[in-house]
Amino acid sequence: MTQPLRCSPLHERHVALGAKFAAFSGWEMPLEYAGGGVLREHTAVREAVGVFDVSHLGKARVTGPGAADFVNSCLTNDLGRIGPGRAQYTLCCDEATGGTIDDIIAYLHADDHVFLIPNAANTAEVVRRLQAAAPPSVTVTNEHEGYAVLAVQGPRSAEAVAALGLPADHGYMSFATVDDLVVCRTGYTGEHGYELVVPAARAVEVWDRLFAAGAELGLRPCGLGARDTLRTEMGYALHGQDLSPEITPLQGRVGWAVGWDKPAFWGREALLAEKAAGPRRTLRGLEALDRGIPRPHMRVLVGDDEVGEVTSGTFSPTRKLGVGLALLDTAAGLADGAEVEVDVRGRRSRMRVVKPPFVKPQVRA
Repeated sequence: MTQPLRCSPLHERHVALGAKFAAFSGWEMPLEYAGGGVLREHTAVREAVGVFDVSHLGKARVTGPGAADFVNSCLTNDLGRIGPGRAQYTLCCDEATGGTIDDIIAYLHADDHVFLIPNAANTAEVVRRLQAAAPPSVTVTNEHEGYAVLAVQGPRSAEAVAALGLPADHGYMSFATVDDLVVCRTGYTGEHGYELVVPAARAVEVWDRLFAAGAELGLRPCGLGARDTLRTEMGYALHGQDLSPEITPLQGRVGWAVGWDKPAFWGREALLAEKAAGPRRTLRGLEALDRGIPRPHMRVLVGDDEVGEVTSGTFSPTRKLGVGLALLDTAAGLADGAEVEVDVRGRRSRMRVVKPPFVKPQVRA
């Protein structure tokens, strides 16, 4: 029996704004809004400020003596590199294969308290694996529907956040807690931005205050359509396309999020072996040389030889050309600048292999 789609605590606000909805990982979420559309929403984030409801993202809490050490022994990145009040991009990998079960943002509150934001589709599995491995002193709780998450992104995002009386001057990948609301300097767009983790019961209040405060800043609601074009321009991986249980961190070019010197994390031996041998394929950028737009699962060709497959692709509103990510065979020996062809619905489109991002990021500005 098909499960009904979950809705964000802000669903009625989206309806009132004329949102077009789409099913996404079991949730009904805004794809774009009336009076805007993907292009205007994309531009708002690049030039002013946009707000995304990303409450479908997972939430899990790990608490108890040794909670941080426990998380550190499971996930790839090294929590020992950061201190309380900092956030970290990390990965949950399969112990046997090293494949990527999920990519996660970990919020380190204290040695006995870590808050995790996995992807919507993978939250239950990440929580299950952590609960199965946790010692008696550590509790892992799935809080998926207990919080809303608002992503405030763009060059005027600091003004919008500060107008709510919230801190906006902390550094990249750090967070501050005001009452029960967490403000983290991060995002998925390449722009200066924040993610607000808000108790579900306060979501409407914070949304309304944010839009009242941001009216003079050009603040615009943005849907998952613009979120995808923005992240693709940055070359950021999307789990389920650019990372998956079949795609390891090394293949997905997020090996920088692996604490290689740590004594333990899930998938360590498999990943060390792959690192020593070299991955058989790696995620690379593609930039169209004609009017073609790469899309997931399109074949990448050199002559008559298939050398890879597109994993993500879109039309870049900023660059006005097709851009994408593709898993390319290492054995093909394709250097940055090499020309390939992509099979775009039976027509060969010329593209160049490049190193992302496709647009200069302002994320640390």
